[in-house]
Amino acid sequence: MSAMDYTSTHPLPDPELNPEFYADTPAKRFFAWLVDGVLIFLVTLLVLPFTAFTGLFFYPLLWLVISFAYRTITLASGSATWGMRLMSVEMRTHRGARFGLGEAFVHTLIYSFAISTFFIQVISIVLMLTTARRQSLGDHLLGSVAINRAATAG
Repeated sequence: MSAMDYTSTHPLPDPELNPEFYADTPAKRFFAWLVDGVLIFLVTLLVLPFTAFTGLFFYPLLWLVISFAYRTITLASGSATWGMRLMSVEMRTHRGARFGLGEAFVHTLIYSFAISTFFIQVISIVLMLTTARRQSLGDHLLGSVAINRAATAG
């Protein structure tokens, strides 16, 4: 089975038959998360003058809104945030398809809840490090996966 044909017979690549799809995805997701955090920070700095700097008084809320919008829009438009794209990782649904707006919104909603709850975030990280498809807790709930983009090409 070629890398491009996995969706025709199986919704998602088998981690035992095609480990290249999942190789190093936890590390890549971590570095993508760092890049996305820097980008979100820069956007919040750009937005502050447009709030007449009153955004400083509700900065955590401003960060949350911009982060949610950034993640939802970038996941919906390319099935990956800009950090994920830089790390050559993309998200796929349980059917093997790219994320649409609905999947991106729900994935971001679950991510936002998980990141705000230490215990759930620890569980999510442990799952990414120990499961065959390297899925976070949110990925398990949705059936989604992060795969290497290079593995899907040719």
